[in-house]
Amino acid sequence: MRSWDVAKKKKAHIEIIPMIDVMMFLLVFFVLISLNVIPAVGIKTQLPVASTAQQLKPQNKAVITLGLQERLQLDGQDLDEGALLAQLKVLNTGSEKLVIIINSDQGVEVKRLVSVMDLLKGNGFSSVSIATRKS
Repeated sequence: MRSWDVAKKKKAHIEIIPMIDVMMFLLVFFVLISLNVIPAVGIKTQLPVASTAQQLKPQNKAVITLGLQERLQLDGQDLDEGALLAQLKVLNTGSEKLVIIINSDQGVEVKRLVSVMDLLKGNGFSSVSIATRKS
Protein backbone atom coordinates (compact mmCIF):
# COMPACT_ATOMS: atom_id res chain seq x y z
CA MET A 1 0.00 0.00 0.00
CA ARG A 2 1.33 3.27 -1.07
CA SER A 3 0.32 6.64 0.35
CA TRP A 4 1.22 10.04 -0.77
CA ASP A 5 0.96 13.04 1.47
CA VAL A 6 -1.65 15.04 -0.28
CA ALA A 7 -2.05 18.51 1.13
CA LYS A 8 -5.54 19.02 2.44
CA LYS A 9 -7.27 22.17 1.28
CA LYS A 10 -7.89 24.63 4.08
CA LYS A 11 -11.37 26.02 4.19
CA ALA A 12 -11.92 29.73 4.70
CA HIS A 13 -12.63 30.29 8.37
CA ILE A 14 -14.35 33.40 9.70
CA GLU A 15 -14.36 34.05 13.42
CA ILE A 16 -17.74 35.52 14.33
CA ILE A 17 -17.33 35.50 18.12
CA PRO A 18 -15.27 38.76 18.15
CA MET A 19 -17.84 40.38 15.84
CA ILE A 20 -20.65 39.40 18.21
CA ASP A 21 -18.69 40.88 21.13
CA VAL A 22 -18.21 44.16 19.28
CA MET A 23 -21.88 44.34 18.31
CA MET A 24 -22.99 43.70 21.91
CA PHE A 25 -20.64 46.43 23.14
CA LEU A 26 -22.07 48.91 20.62
CA LEU A 27 -25.63 47.93 21.54
CA VAL A 28 -25.00 48.47 25.26
CA PHE A 29 -23.25 51.79 24.57
CA PHE A 30 -26.17 53.14 22.50
CA VAL A 31 -28.73 51.97 25.05
CA LEU A 32 -26.86 53.75 27.85
CA ILE A 33 -26.62 56.93 25.77
CA SER A 34 -30.33 56.85 24.94
CA LEU A 35 -31.28 56.35 28.60
CA ASN A 36 -29.02 59.25 29.69
CA VAL A 37 -27.06 56.99 32.04
CA ILE A 38 -23.87 58.54 30.74
CA PRO A 39 -23.96 62.17 31.92
CA ALA A 40 -23.91 65.05 29.48
CA VAL A 41 -21.06 67.55 29.43
CA GLY A 42 -21.73 70.70 31.40
CA ILE A 43 -22.57 72.01 34.82
CA LYS A 44 -24.84 69.77 36.85
CA THR A 45 -27.95 71.78 37.69
CA GLN A 46 -31.24 71.15 39.42
CA LEU A 47 -33.87 73.11 37.56
CA PRO A 48 -36.68 74.80 39.45
CA VAL A 49 -40.15 73.28 39.07
CA ALA A 50 -43.03 75.09 37.35
CA SER A 51 -46.52 73.75 36.69
CA THR A 52 -46.92 75.89 33.55
CA ALA A 53 -43.65 74.88 31.86
CA GLN A 54 -43.81 74.68 28.06
CA GLN A 55 -41.71 72.79 25.56
CA LEU A 56 -39.69 75.12 23.29
CA LYS A 57 -38.35 73.94 19.94
CA PRO A 58 -36.51 76.91 18.46
CA GLN A 59 -34.22 76.37 15.50
CA ASN A 60 -31.60 78.97 16.41
CA LYS A 61 -30.97 78.70 20.14
CA ALA A 62 -28.23 79.17 22.69
CA VAL A 63 -28.29 77.64 26.18
CA ILE A 64 -26.70 79.62 28.99
CA THR A 65 -26.11 77.63 32.18
CA LEU A 66 -25.78 79.43 35.50
CA GLY A 67 -24.20 77.17 38.08
CA LEU A 68 -23.25 77.48 41.70
CA GLN A 69 -19.99 79.28 42.64
CA GLU A 70 -20.56 81.93 39.91
CA ARG A 71 -20.06 79.43 37.05
CA LEU A 72 -21.32 80.46 33.63
CA GLN A 73 -21.43 78.34 30.47
CA LEU A 74 -22.65 78.82 26.93
CA ASP A 75 -23.58 75.52 25.25
CA GLY A 76 -21.30 73.58 27.63
CA GLN A 77 -18.24 75.86 27.44
CA ASP A 78 -17.07 77.88 30.47
CA LEU A 79 -17.05 81.62 29.78
CA ASP A 80 -17.04 84.95 31.55
CA GLU A 81 -19.71 87.60 30.85
CA GLY A 82 -17.62 89.50 28.28
CA ALA A 83 -16.85 86.38 26.25
CA LEU A 84 -20.50 85.33 26.60
CA LEU A 85 -21.71 88.46 24.83
CA ALA A 86 -19.11 88.09 22.08
CA GLN A 87 -20.12 84.47 21.44
CA LEU A 88 -23.84 85.34 21.44
CA LYS A 89 -23.27 88.12 18.91
CA VAL A 90 -21.49 85.64 16.63
CA LEU A 91 -24.41 83.19 16.97
CA ASN A 92 -26.93 85.97 16.29
CA THR A 93 -25.59 86.74 12.80
CA GLY A 94 -28.04 84.32 11.10
CA SER A 95 -31.35 85.25 9.52
CA GLU A 96 -33.39 83.64 12.31
CA LYS A 97 -33.81 85.32 15.65
CA LEU A 98 -31.58 83.83 18.35
CA VAL A 99 -33.55 82.34 21.24
CA ILE A 100 -31.61 82.27 24.51
CA ILE A 101 -32.54 79.71 27.16
CA ILE A 102 -31.17 80.25 30.66
CA ASN A 103 -30.62 76.96 32.46
CA SER A 104 -30.17 78.09 36.06
CA ASP A 105 -29.64 75.90 39.10
CA GLN A 106 -32.33 76.39 41.72
CA GLY A 107 -29.61 77.36 44.21
CA VAL A 108 -28.43 80.34 42.13
CA GLU A 109 -29.44 83.67 43.66
CA VAL A 110 -32.19 85.56 41.90
CA LYS A 111 -29.91 88.60 41.88
CA ARG A 112 -27.43 86.77 39.61
CA LEU A 113 -30.18 85.48 37.32
CA VAL A 114 -31.65 88.96 36.95
CA SER A 115 -28.23 90.51 36.30
CA VAL A 116 -27.54 88.03 33.46
CA MET A 117 -31.00 88.62 31.98
CA ASP A 118 -30.47 92.39 32.26
CA LEU A 119 -27.08 92.05 30.56
CA LEU A 120 -28.67 90.13 27.70
CA LYS A 121 -31.63 92.48 27.26
CA GLY A 122 -29.31 95.52 27.47
CA ASN A 123 -27.26 94.14 24.57
CA GLY A 124 -30.22 93.59 22.26
CA PHE A 125 -31.19 89.98 23.02
CA SER A 126 -34.94 90.19 23.56
CA SER A 127 -35.96 86.52 23.36
CA VAL A 128 -34.79 85.08 26.70
CA SER A 129 -36.45 82.11 28.42
CA ILE A 130 -35.78 80.33 31.72
CA ALA A 131 -35.58 76.52 31.69
CA THR A 132 -37.70 74.68 34.29
CA ARG A 133 -38.90 71.15 35.01
CA LYS A 134 -42.59 70.44 34.62
CA SER A 135 -44.19 69.36 37.86
